[in-house]
Amino acid sequence: MRTKKQCIFNWSGGKDSTLALHYMLQDPSIQIRYLVTSVTEKYNRVSMHGIRESLLIKQVKSIGIPLHQIRLPEMPNMETYDDEMRKHLLKFRNEGITHAIYGDIFLEDLKTYREERLAEVGLTGIFPLWNRNTHDVINEFLQLNYKTIIVCAQHNLKSFCGKVITKDLVDKFPLTIDPCGENGEFHTFAFEGPIFNKEIAFDLGDKVFRSYNAPKKLDNEDEETDSNFNVMGFWYIDLLD
Repeated sequence: MRTKKQCIFNWSGGKDSTLALHYMLQDPSIQIRYLVTSVTEKYNRVSMHGIRESLLIKQVKSIGIPLHQIRLPEMPNMETYDDEMRKHLLKFRNEGITHAIYGDIFLEDLKTYREERLAEVGLTGIFPLWNRNTHDVINEFLQLNYKTIIVCAQHNLKSFCGKVITKDLVDKFPLTIDPCGENGEFHTFAFEGPIFNKEIAFDLGDKVFRSYNAPKKLDNEDEETDSNFNVMGFWYIDLLD
């Protein structure tokens, strides 16, 4: 009998993670030991997505796979982030885990970064959605009767934040927006569908804007000043459990 690949699954709680996990749970060569999620220590919320830790725990319990949290400081620099991730990856490797699964679709730089960090500790990446057409991905997600809500959206997409994704909603996305938000346009929280034992209930809370300074592209002779930054940010809808 062939030995199963011992895996962690990098779980964001959103639609791409959900569909990738849907596929992996049907693969007899895969055993998923943990769902791994980064949580911002200061706020007890899923990093980037802004989901409360309590809702994350309910979501994972509905799936039935143990949760492993990676607790991160607010806005860590890359050195801090890499050091923290390496510590956890080494722990997994020492437990006999050999592979890490991601829901990435087409960001080459991100995939390369992940593979390089995994290789440093002797792990291998698996990318079940890689290079798929994102229109096909979102359509299949919906056809499988999954439900997900947009919990975080770029500053120019306020009207979409807090909306449950449907085919009609996707058709209303601006043409510049990837239908899966693969360029970071929006993030989601999946709450119903085949991998969940029961629907994850929540209420809608306040919608808030969080801003940050994004550096403009500078010429070599330019000095870095306050005027060299664009104020950007995201709208977040708070989901209350």
